[in-house]
Amino acid sequence: MEPMDIVGKSKEDASLPKATMTKIIKEMLPPDVRVARDAQDLLIECCVEFINLISSESNEVCNREDKRTIAPEHVLKALEVLGFGEYIEEVCAAYEQHKIETLDSLRGGKWSNGAEMTEEEAVAEQQRMFAEARARMNGGAVAPKQPDPDPSLES
Repeated sequence: MEPMDIVGKSKEDASLPKATMTKIIKEMLPPDVRVARDAQDLLIECCVEFINLISSESNEVCNREDKRTIAPEHVLKALEVLGFGEYIEEVCAAYEQHKIETLDSLRGGKWSNGAEMTEEEAVAEQQRMFAEARARMNGGAVAPKQPDPDPSLES
């Protein structure tokens, strides 16, 4: 019998996009290092298992507080409980960056004039975001992107 998760699907059903994970793995390594396909698959499985572990503990923290929705503070508490407290500061920084980027996208971001991004602009933005993530993962401090001022608020 296969192990089952909370919603009744087998753990085999949960995975991460292989192409995205492979790109992340390759970006974290020097260009001359190759990773065997089995090692890539193992890293992806480790990531899935880590997400399951954090999600499960976050749910328990949430339940202990008699809440029905897992909030960011539940995830941070789960990291602490599971012994990953050293990552909390970095996770908080990533979460703050996510909130800023989400706020930008809700406002229309810096392309709020209705024009779509060109492919070159999209690639440049994606590369910038990958570089910031890489720097955070390598322990480098990256200043979070500041939201563009809303021109409608200016007089």
